[in-house]
Amino acid sequence: MSSFSQDERANTREEFSREIRQFTEINASFFRVAATRIGIAVTDMQVLDILDLIGPATAGQLADLTGLTTGAITRILDRLEKAGLVRRERDPNDGRKVIVRLERGKDEMSKVRSILDSVEKTWGEVASRYDDEQLAFLLEFLKYSNARSRKELAQLQQEAPAGEGEIFSAPLEGQESGRLVVSCGISRLTVRTDEEMAELYQARFEGPIPGVKAKDGVVNIRYPRRLLGLGEKQGQAVVALSVAIPWRIAIQGGAAEAVAELGGLNLAGLEVKGGFNTIRLDLPTPSSMVPIRLAGGASEITVHRPAGVAIRINFKGWASELAFDNQTFSVAGNVSQLQSPGFDPTAPCYDIEITSYANRVTITSG
Repeated sequence: MSSFSQDERANTREEFSREIRQFTEINASFFRVAATRIGIAVTDMQVLDILDLIGPATAGQLADLTGLTTGAITRILDRLEKAGLVRRERDPNDGRKVIVRLERGKDEMSKVRSILDSVEKTWGEVASRYDDEQLAFLLEFLKYSNARSRKELAQLQQEAPAGEGEIFSAPLEGQESGRLVVSCGISRLTVRTDEEMAELYQARFEGPIPGVKAKDGVVNIRYPRRLLGLGEKQGQAVVALSVAIPWRIAIQGGAAEAVAELGGLNLAGLEVKGGFNTIRLDLPTPSSMVPIRLAGGASEITVHRPAGVAIRINFKGWASELAFDNQTFSVAGNVSQLQSPGFDPTAPCYDIEITSYANRVTITSG
C-alpha cells in the first residue's frame, strides 16, 4: 500500500506527465539543433536517426516510424541521397522492394555520426546512476511506453484524411502488378511514369479531392457523380506510376483533356472511355501484344508509339480525318482495319480498337 495521500499521488502523476512531455520536447529540440548544425531538415535528421537505430529499411517502414506519408518520405530520401547520406538499392531477395541504407563511409555522414554518438554518451551517463534492477524496470517502462506510442501514432494516421496536405500514395512492397482506375470529369487528367519513385503510385489534385483507395495493387480514383460535367471547376489530377511492375489502366467518365505519358512503363493494357475534348497517349515500348481500347467521344485523339513498334487498328467509330503514319483518310467511317508493315500479333506490338467519334484521330511513331 502506498504511503502517499490521494493528493500526493495526483500531484506526482501530474508532475510525471509534465516531465515526460518535457522529455519529448527536449528530444525534438535536440533534432532541430542537430539538423541546423549540419544543414538539413529536422525530418531528414529523424530519418537518419531511425536508419542508424534499426538498420536498412524500406520507404514504407520509414513512413510508419515517422508518421509521415510515403510521398513525404520519398522527398526526404531524395534530399538525403543527393547529400550523400543514404543510398537506395533493390532488395536482393525481392527486386520489387527498394531498401534505404546509410552511407557510413561518407564525410558528410561523419558529422551526423558525431552528433548521434553524443546522444549515446549522454544516455550512458544517465544509465550509470542506476543498478541492474532499476535499469530492468526502466527498460520495461520504455518498451511498454514506446509500444503504446506507436499504436497511438498508427491510430492518428488512420484517422487523418488521406493525402491531407501531402501527396496521395501507397507502398510498392509485395506488388507484382498494378491496376489504375480513374473515374473523372475534370479539366485535365495526366497519367505519367516516375522511374525514381519508390511507391506504387503518387497522385496530386487541384480543386475538389476525389475518393482514393489503394488495395492489393489496385488504385481507384473516383470523383463524386454530382461533380461530373462541371468542367474547369473540377481542377486537375496528376497520377504518377511506378515502372517496377506492369500496369493496366482504365480512364472512365471523361475530362476536358486526358494525357498519358507512359514512357518506360510495362503497359499491360489501356482503356479510355467517355467524353473528352482531347486524348493524348504517349505509349511505351511494349513487351507483348498490348490491347488499347478507345470508346466514347472526343474532339481530337493522338496516339504516339516508339519508332519501329508495329500496330494494328480496328476502327469501328467515326472521324472527319484519320491520320495513320504516312496515310490520311477523310471521313473515316468505313475503314475497318489498318496495320503497320510487318505486324505480327505474336511479337511485341499494339492492338488498338477505336469506337470513338472524333473530329481528328492521329496515330504516329518516332
